[in-house]
Amino acid sequence: MDNISLSDQDVAERIQVPGDSVTLAGGGATLVRRRRPWRALALVGVVAVLAVVGGEQVWRAGEHPAPAPPPPPQVTVSLPLRQTVRATGRFLGQFSAVDSVELRAQVGGTLTTIEFQDGQIVQMGDPLFVIDPRPFEIKLDQAVAQLQTAQAKATLGDAELWRAEQLKRTDFGTAESVDQRAADQRSAQAAIDTARAAIRDARLDLEFSRVTAPFTGRIGAHLVSVGSLVSGSRGGSGPTTLLATVVSLDPIHLDFDMSESDYLDYQQAHRGSAPHDDVDISLAGDGHFDRHGKLDFIDNAVNRGSGTIHARVTVPNPDLMLTPGQFARLRVKLGDPAPALLVPAAAVIPDQSRQIVMTVAADGTIVPKVVEIGDLYRGLRVIRDGLSADDRVVINGVVRVRPGIKVTPVPGAITPDPPAGDAG
Repeated sequence: MDNISLSDQDVAERIQVPGDSVTLAGGGATLVRRRRPWRALALVGVVAVLAVVGGEQVWRAGEHPAPAPPPPPQVTVSLPLRQTVRATGRFLGQFSAVDSVELRAQVGGTLTTIEFQDGQIVQMGDPLFVIDPRPFEIKLDQAVAQLQTAQAKATLGDAELWRAEQLKRTDFGTAESVDQRAADQRSAQAAIDTARAAIRDARLDLEFSRVTAPFTGRIGAHLVSVGSLVSGSRGGSGPTTLLATVVSLDPIHLDFDMSESDYLDYQQAHRGSAPHDDVDISLAGDGHFDRHGKLDFIDNAVNRGSGTIHARVTVPNPDLMLTPGQFARLRVKLGDPAPALLVPAAAVIPDQSRQIVMTVAADGTIVPKVVEIGDLYRGLRVIRDGLSADDRVVINGVVRVRPGIKVTPVPGAITPDPPAGDAG
């Protein structure tokens, strides 16, 4: 027990406090504090529970040990394949017609006939449109009549000139009369020439009233209907009506733009000679370059805005499968053959603007390397820079690795596709 003396208390009675007692007498008081045994018992119980729980956890840890770390992932590695490859460039091009013509009326009149189906293949000289020819037939008849009149006057002029010359010889005529008849004869001949020119003009208008195909190709939709009044002007000196368009199909052009750096490589390889290279073309974008053309034109200046130069390939199209406006990928040889390192295309990982190849160091650690890639060669990606011939490249299992982890390398081999599939 603890005894506490209370001063300045003048109490003669005993106050009972739960658990404690205070006795006051005379000039002081004594507080008697009794210990509470239930608090000690509670503390002992808590300690016992904690001991039991801790022991159970230790027992469980001993019964179930922590799992072992997983083994390093297994990947297939190989040295880059070394082969002699000719530098090539791939470009996106668009087909255009070698010849494209707008069919416009050269004479005015009423459209009476349309002799084709929209979109069909037309042969050179096939009739397409007919403008009412009757006014031009009348004009031709008038020109013919004028010619006949001029010829009659010319015949009369010849006879009169002969008579004037005969009279002059017998002194019954004058030289002035002969000169006059000669002038009339020349005037009649000029009238004949004028009439003949009028006939050719009338025949030309009559010919232009029938619009024919200027070459073999595909015609578009007709832009005017039968019964429409069309305007025409020879030489385009006046308003003309657009009737339809025709484009040629065989051969066909494939236009594309070449970057300045690619153009420099091409120039260095060809030493300034005129373009004449064979070009491989892929239509479906599946890597099968099963069509071929010839690069026959490169423009004479680099575009200042885009930094590219325009080029053109002429492509045979005997089956008429290629249509102006279609897109295609083409492969152009840019340089001479040179040794190159090749890796599978799947081994190259795009990382924003960079290309990365995962390699395995001697201790099995993954080391990424930033590379500069080139064209595809028989299904393999050409590595221009950033990789050495001694690097072990991860060719299978790239998705299971990340930089800095340990792996278990398994030797593999890089095999190019057969030459017939994607030959370089």
